[in-house]
Amino acid sequence: MKLAEALQERADIQRRLAQLKDRLRSNARVQEGESPAEDPEALLSEMDGLFARLEHLIIRINLTNSAVAEEGVTLTELIARRDCLERKIQMLREFLNTASDVVSRALRSEIRILSTVKVADKRRQLDRLCKEYRELDSKIQQINWLTDLR
Repeated sequence: MKLAEALQERADIQRRLAQLKDRLRSNARVQEGESPAEDPEALLSEMDGLFARLEHLIIRINLTNSAVAEEGVTLTELIARRDCLERKIQMLREFLNTASDVVSRALRSEIRILSTVKVADKRRQLDRLCKEYRELDSKIQQINWLTDLR
């Protein structure tokens, strides 16, 4: 199994567990004399099986991520870099949106509101970060599809 396939299966299991949680909640109690729509014991058994498979996958994914070296860097390090880049891009984008907001003045005598940074320069920096993010994400996806799960 390739790492990318394991990641897809993990995501699928997590979606199934979220649905199972709702089904369990819906079948936890019934009115006296009524029966639940689904057997809670069967749902709990399914939950146990899904969590066992999820734990197994997470262990194998983490072992694979920490062992795979691309140019001397582990996949874990590449993922950490990508995640931090994503957050940095989001924060910088929000800052620049605020810095570039136009504040209308009805009269020339009203106080002028100015940006504290050169927005155009910072937008170019943001564009470079976005490009770096896209390239890094593509590299990670490629590694995921080429790497066998440990």
